[in-house]
Amino acid sequence: MPTRAELLDLLRWHVDAGVDEAVGDAPTDHFKAEPDPAAARRESAADRTRAPSDPSSSASPKRGANVPLSLESPAAAKGSADLLANEASTLAELRDAMGRFEGCSLKHTAMNLVFGDGNPDADVMFIGEAPGADEDREGLPFVGVSGRLLDRMIAAIGLDRTSAYITNILPWRPPGNRKPTTNEVTVCLPFIRRHIALVAPRVLVLVGGTSTSALLDRPEGITRLRGRWLIYRDDDSGGEFEIPCMPIYHPAYLLRQAALKRDAWRDLLAIQERLRSME
Repeated sequence: MPTRAELLDLLRWHVDAGVDEAVGDAPTDHFKAEPDPAAARRESAADRTRAPSDPSSSASPKRGANVPLSLESPAAAKGSADLLANEASTLAELRDAMGRFEGCSLKHTAMNLVFGDGNPDADVMFIGEAPGADEDREGLPFVGVSGRLLDRMIAAIGLDRTSAYITNILPWRPPGNRKPTTNEVTVCLPFIRRHIALVAPRVLVLVGGTSTSALLDRPEGITRLRGRWLIYRDDDSGGEFEIPCMPIYHPAYLLRQAALKRDAWRDLLAIQERLRSME
């Protein structure tokens, strides 16, 4: 008989793996389920009474209006995201548009949409990868262990969530905190680009390799790009504009590679100096 501690450990393992909902006391193998005899008889009778010349019997099926966009191609889903994002003229409208978007399957496994946190009028905007388990539960970015480290990092250069704005490339948590796929990033990219355009920061800080590669479209990894001032360009959100940006290591990576904190500190000092020069 498992002990209470063992059962709790098993529950935590399932939660970390993305299993956060029970749908039944016992699993059901729907592939082995017996067909309903009454339904089979009704279908057979309908086939016998259908006129052979009925064009609906041979025409190819059309996609219904209720088919979620997440079942369509990434290109079609991205097109829908482009339309929704470009229609938003405020952050509130953008959040509402993202809530109505059905083109990313992550929405259907996440608990909450994680939009942003902090001061949208701040000069600096931090963009991470995707929500984790804690962020998914609270609906706020960077509130878990790595989020607390990020708070300490920005506090070291005189910033906090009243003087900075924080968000992620993806607004929904990937199950098990896995790395987002290329398709997931692609279909959500119009929303983060519009997010940046509406906040209009003077400096962008790209937290981690995923946000750096997604927004800068650079082949180099984070270890080569961190600590370098680069330019973010966007001509798809109501006019072309450029923002200086600095890629930095993700706090979750620093928790695993503590020796890199010295490099991260140099990057933070460079960000502090850039912000001071803009005053």
